Amino acid sequence: MKKISDLFSRTSRKRTLSQSLFFGAIATVGVIFNAFSFSSKADAQTPAPIVNNTEIDSYAQAVLAMEPARQNAFEEIKKLIGNGEIPNIVCNDSNSINGLPKKAQDIAVNYCNHAQKIVEDNGLKFEQFNKITIELQNNTILKRQVYNTLLRLQQPPESR
Repeated sequence: MKKISDLFSRTSRKRTLSQSLFFGAIATVGVIFNAFSFSSKADAQTPAPIVNNTEIDSYAQAVLAMEPARQNAFEEIKKLIGNGEIPNIVCNDSNSINGLPKKAQDIAVNYCNHAQKIVEDNGLKFEQFNKITIELQNNTILKRQVYNTLLRLQQPPESR
């Protein structure tokens, strides 16, 4: 017979793991894909939503699909660089990739190509994916929507 404390402990670990995955994935995606800078300006009107529910689903599915490849690429590059700090790699900034050793450049380029395909396979254009990533940095409502979608997508199908 399972103890109630075991159930809470398992739920707590699962929630912590999900939250860690979400924040790690969003932070990583932000670093990898953030090559733009936007200036914010005050506007008296409430802006129209930048993302609809379908795009949020597509974005979350893409983030989850690319996370294992991102971790794998990161670990491979880390092995090549050794104890040195791994620089920020921005897929659409060739300078960030050119600063890596040749073999690490190949790994980064392969990852970036794979990530772009994942984004497109999930129904988004790469530019829209980047736009959502940037918007997540300042939009707490969108961040919560993506977070909830990531949690929902990680649930077993029978509990959704």
